[in-house]
Amino acid sequence: MLFEPLLLSCIIPFALSAPAFPPSAATPSTLHGNVSAAGTGLHSPATTSSNSSTSATSSTTTTSASASSSGASTTGVITIPLSSYSFTPYPTPTLNPRPPVFPATDPLDPPSVNSNPQVVPDFAPAWATAYQKAKDLISNYTIEEKVNITTGVGWAKGLCVGNIPPNKNFPGLCLEDSPLAVRFADYATAFPAGIQVASTWNRALMRARGLALGQEFKGKGVNIALGPMMNMGRVGQGGRNWEGFGADPFLTGESAYETILGLQNGGVQATAKHFINNEQEHFRTSESSNVDDRTQHEIYAHPFLRSVMAGVSSIMCSYNLINDTYACNNDKMLNDILKREYGFQGFVQSDWQATMSTLSAVAGLDMTMPGDITFDSGNSYFGGNLTDYVNDGYISIARLDDMATRIIAAWYFLHQDEDYPPTTINAFNANDEVMNKHVNVEADHYKLVREIGAAGTVLLKNENGTLPLNKPRNLVLIGSDAGPGKSGPNEFPGQGGSDGILAMGWGSGTGNFPYLISPLEGIQERARQDGSSVFWDFDDWNTALAGNMAYGQAVALVFTNSDSGEGYITVDGNEGDRNNLTAWHNGDDLILAVAAQNNNTIVVVNSVGPLIIEPWIEHPNITAVVWAGIQGQEAGNAIADVLYGAYNPSGRLPYTIAKDIADYPAQLVTNDSGSEIVTIDYTEGLFIDYRHFDQANITPRFEFGFGLSYTTFTYSELCVTPIQSSDTDQEDLITAWENGEATPIAEGSSTALWLHEPAFQVTFKVANTGPVSGTEIPQLYIHFPSSASEPPSVLKGFTNVEISPSNTQQVSITLSRYDLSIWDVVAQGWRKPDGQISFSISASSRDFRLQGDIFTST
Repeated sequence: MLFEPLLLSCIIPFALSAPAFPPSAATPSTLHGNVSAAGTGLHSPATTSSNSSTSATSSTTTTSASASSSGASTTGVITIPLSSYSFTPYPTPTLNPRPPVFPATDPLDPPSVNSNPQVVPDFAPAWATAYQKAKDLISNYTIEEKVNITTGVGWAKGLCVGNIPPNKNFPGLCLEDSPLAVRFADYATAFPAGIQVASTWNRALMRARGLALGQEFKGKGVNIALGPMMNMGRVGQGGRNWEGFGADPFLTGESAYETILGLQNGGVQATAKHFINNEQEHFRTSESSNVDDRTQHEIYAHPFLRSVMAGVSSIMCSYNLINDTYACNNDKMLNDILKREYGFQGFVQSDWQATMSTLSAVAGLDMTMPGDITFDSGNSYFGGNLTDYVNDGYISIARLDDMATRIIAAWYFLHQDEDYPPTTINAFNANDEVMNKHVNVEADHYKLVREIGAAGTVLLKNENGTLPLNKPRNLVLIGSDAGPGKSGPNEFPGQGGSDGILAMGWGSGTGNFPYLISPLEGIQERARQDGSSVFWDFDDWNTALAGNMAYGQAVALVFTNSDSGEGYITVDGNEGDRNNLTAWHNGDDLILAVAAQNNNTIVVVNSVGPLIIEPWIEHPNITAVVWAGIQGQEAGNAIADVLYGAYNPSGRLPYTIAKDIADYPAQLVTNDSGSEIVTIDYTEGLFIDYRHFDQANITPRFEFGFGLSYTTFTYSELCVTPIQSSDTDQEDLITAWENGEATPIAEGSSTALWLHEPAFQVTFKVANTGPVSGTEIPQLYIHFPSSASEPPSVLKGFTNVEISPSNTQQVSITLSRYDLSIWDVVAQGWRKPDGQISFSISASSRDFRLQGDIFTST
């Protein structure tokens, strides 16, 4: 979402009771799901197509190719024709709970976190109860009152960035950013970014961060937290990649799943965003992401599927178009995939100003935010227009009931009708002493921030045991990233800039720092204990001075960073997306200047994503590289913990660090060629990030999943064991899958228990063969048969295990049938590919330690 207005050239004003888009000018849109139109030839949910939106299908085969760096022409925006649309609500799931694998679950009491999850929570009973309460509540509502439930009050017309007004005995809703903090609030924690917690590869920390965030949102009286963000990092320069969880769908999906379970355990409604293909900031309101159906299902939609399985209350549709149809107007994605195929029970809200038509309600949009068409426009596509469309018969009263029911059911689902605290922030006036109650919700969350900051730090290089530091005689810190900001941690609006330690990107995905520990502070605290002398120089541009100060020091620590954010803020010419993948603030030259004068130079990088580090990575005087990431308010302490060995690094890269930006399969599109809609073709298909590097046999500088430790580990004794199904009601579907048949086209077909329950248990042993205790991150990569046309290796499992020196532990990773399936674009279902499926247990996407086969036939 945004803080400042943006111009949307695609919006077409319309008169009340008149077509939003004249039928003569509109391209008919094929509607899926339980929506039908009188006299328009629209087809029912039993009829499907292999495309990922309402447009013509893309190729269903995938190739490895670089996306164009310039825009192209478009075939035109596909819209929904004006007609009378009937509606039948989707049925709620009816499969009986089957504990312990499929237990009835309340979002306030999710299954305990496990490094090897084997429980599929069943939220259906809780949703059913919430739906009944919601239906009862709105049973005597007028059309206007139901419409009010779906329509925000307008930009800056309430206490939160988004507001649903009170209605009879419904108190209304407060919607507030962000994925890492309660935005615009005081006395709230600034947590590590999503990319940092993904770098931990640790489900317990993912869950704990979500829980702490949920508690803080609830403590401030926020009903709906606008996070987590789970776009895929398709483009390495993508401005908001740091808000998400990396460049792999499985890692992103598990991070989103645990975060949502934690958030909602804390009492706040979570929002999975941005649905879908919002992969760059340039042209985000006017670009069409053209994605084939298989790629959409296996890569970009997967994290949202996992979000639905976590019981997420809300999903936010994005600004961009998908195959020439706006995301918030996209019936295929919202109705057919999200609500039908995934069985999503919550509500779909628009990103701020992303609603394109009143008929978006027919396509599956349930709530428009912030309510007005554009900020302060004074009109809305919903509101009075939605009322008129219902009264005139274009949109059925049954669909309006469904919209209001979904929104209120989510409120009941999280028990927010039970003594939920009132809103105590004012997002638009921090100095409002009447409404801003200054409620302190920080608790002891700083401890978790520090732990995640350290656990997500990746050790990339460590020559001759340079780290951990052992009471060095003296050391010097070089670079502005080593120190505090010149005017405090919140000197730039929206965090749009940095002249000190980088601990957060910029844009709506941010928050205010209550304080920010710089590396200087963290290291000085330890130096005082060790009796070390500490010197520093924060001038990034005086390389001669930096080299002179490094000369003769026992250790020279050079700090550099790279920043990005949301496109409504431009920083040093970077319009949200990064212009390149080089270090900011003269970082490369600064590092080289120091390394030229000191043979024990350690580089610390705080970056929102990958950098090209070729200018210095092989320099013989650079003895260690610490990839610190985006760590939140305890950044300096977390860095010190890793440098001194108080925390043995266990972080792993959630993306690939290439040797050249051209090695990545997709490039940032920055030229629009004068078109109204910019076309971005996802020609790389399934081959994003490490999948492309593997398929094209390109050697990266550091591969996905890579990370060093201060100790060493060995793997042994691999075993694979089938697990008996607990889903006796769907044994025929299991047999069909084993015989190579695809999942049926049905409600909830992609989230079915039989597809996601544990099917195979992979066990092995990990031994700590080094001198200190440490945490290893075993990773499981599936190698599909050639018939599947999949990438060479696909992440489908990971776990974390802490082992003391000379000890061995048995480790387990569970696989489901879904994990072993590919999307069949013809059958429109998940199926087991023909041929032998093998796998590797690995320390990274290229460091295979054990290999085995999985036998899936009956």
